Amino acid sequence: MNKNGHSPAANPARRVVITGVGLITPLGHDLESSWAGLVAGKSGTSAITHWDATEFPTQINARVNDWEPSAYMDRKEARRTGRATQFAYKAAQDAVRMAGLDWEQEDRRRIGVEIGLAFGGWDIVEEESAKLAEGGPRRFNPANGTAALISSTPTFVAIKFGVTGPTNSQVTACATGITAIGEATRRVQRGDADVMIAGGVEGYLSKMIITTFSRLGAASTNNANPERACAPFSGNRDGMVVGEGAGVFVLESLEHAQARGATILAEFAGYALSEDAYDMVAPEPTGTGATACMSLALAESGLAPNDIDWIVAHGTGTLLNDTMETAAIKRVFGEAAYAIPITSIKSSIGHSMGAAGAQSAAVLVKAMQENRILPTINYEIPDPACDLDYVPNRSRQHWVDAGLCNGFGLGGQNATLVLKRFAA
Repeated sequence: MNKNGHSPAANPARRVVITGVGLITPLGHDLESSWAGLVAGKSGTSAITHWDATEFPTQINARVNDWEPSAYMDRKEARRTGRATQFAYKAAQDAVRMAGLDWEQEDRRRIGVEIGLAFGGWDIVEEESAKLAEGGPRRFNPANGTAALISSTPTFVAIKFGVTGPTNSQVTACATGITAIGEATRRVQRGDADVMIAGGVEGYLSKMIITTFSRLGAASTNNANPERACAPFSGNRDGMVVGEGAGVFVLESLEHAQARGATILAEFAGYALSEDAYDMVAPEPTGTGATACMSLALAESGLAPNDIDWIVAHGTGTLLNDTMETAAIKRVFGEAAYAIPITSIKSSIGHSMGAAGAQSAAVLVKAMQENRILPTINYEIPDPACDLDYVPNRSRQHWVDAGLCNGFGLGGQNATLVLKRFAA
């Protein structure tokens, strides 16, 4: 705080870089296995099997299967944490390991955690509510009550790493993952921290969640073909598939990364938030909020529209979202929009709400290393309103120097992140 009680403004001249990435998806429990599945065009969407969905209109999800948290944490901790916190901690471990942070050399007061969730522990709330209703207060587990808090995820990660810098939970619905990365970057730019462990996570595939999106008319009911249920930008799309997972990053100032000889994977270029102020569920049809958000992030990056080599779209597979996002991209990029490949990875791994934007950012960083972009699988029928290059069905060798990720949340919250290849 300054003498007037205000936080100092972010310093855009303070460069922020990415040195570690952790990713968990229905295709794999780490970055490499998830990337391999995405490149191969595999689908992680499947029929719901962890509870009986027979009577539900939507019987599809994108679940992280074969999850054994005791492989990554103490068994007692595993019993006292929700899936989201478990995913976040494992992905954070991977990111920290990749970044090569040496805890003996770090000032942990200068390291913070910014991990967000959209829904938090809805699965825990549902389970404990049932116990309370059936067996009264003696059946209720107070540890699970606190584990359901959204703030329990970043604080658990901070406790496990022993870091005491700024720790916070971003919540901007489906834009949360991008918001967490962007706001963590601002903390580094302001000088609040030298290193931030940041990202988004969700682990909540309960009856209440599935029913919510089914009743809203946003979830696919293609129950006979669960692997093909999510078809972003395709003319036969009928809705999203709810997923889960995590994307976590190590962000640090360039000076800090260079001083310790870290391998730099990518550099932050631009970030913005905007609001539709239109509806609690539907996006503003013409995409004015999304347009403003992309334009602001692009302006901060200093890049021209034709400098963007790949867009990792929000692309949920709903009629309204995909049409709106396409219109907004055209408005921002003009004629260049037709030359920029666009991918939605949600057809492969579902829509993991709070984790979605962070997962998109993770594959953008990986694409810069591999010079390959991912496909939008299940694309079958062209839609006249969605007439851009959506990288249909097969990955593509493609040089990526700079890319843009979108996240659009319920209530009209929009977030855009621009990353670029690091150049000294």
